[in-house]
Amino acid sequence: MDMLTMTIRFFQNGGPFMVPIAVVLAIGFAIALERYIYLARAMSANRRDFNKLMPLLVQGRFVELIKQTEKPRSAVCHVFKEGLERMETTRRRQDLEYAMEEGLLEALPAIEKRTPYLATFANIATLLGLLGTIIGLIAAFTAVANADPAEKATLLSQSISIAMNTTAFGLMVAIPLLLVHSHLQGKTKAIVENLDIAVVKFLNFMERDRAAAAAKA
Repeated sequence: MDMLTMTIRFFQNGGPFMVPIAVVLAIGFAIALERYIYLARAMSANRRDFNKLMPLLVQGRFVELIKQTEKPRSAVCHVFKEGLERMETTRRRQDLEYAMEEGLLEALPAIEKRTPYLATFANIATLLGLLGTIIGLIAAFTAVANADPAEKATLLSQSISIAMNTTAFGLMVAIPLLLVHSHLQGKTKAIVENLDIAVVKFLNFMERDRAAAAAKA
């Protein structure tokens, strides 16, 4: 018996709860794929823009820096834009930090959205599997109650084996979803940490620049 036939038979024997678990798997896979692509692109865009903007900041080329951030293409670009706009009215570190933190908070929802759903779907798949198994066991015990005593043991073992398929399938869906969720959470955390580093570097440079200007004056 080949793998495809075994899979089809496993799915058919699992009962009606195999379908909602499969739906959870499909939705979770779609979210995981979309989030992976988005986070990979966001990380690449942030790295590219940071490497482009930081030299302009260090060289004091603020006109070019403002032009580069007029239409933010990444979260780090948006955060820099908020800091540069606040610089038009003040150069106090605290004020700049507030402005950039506001920009960071605006960028975070797009980075973090939908990833927590994966953990939720993993729990739903597990619970659906357990529910399917319990309902299958109830049906199995009901069916063998009126069966011939000689056949009860065989019928019960077959029914329990079939009922366990939903729990197995639920776990087969839940475990990969949890692993993917953990991986995406790690990528999200890395992006946020890089944004925090960009904010600190921006503020530290502006602080040094302000101190140098005060020393010259």
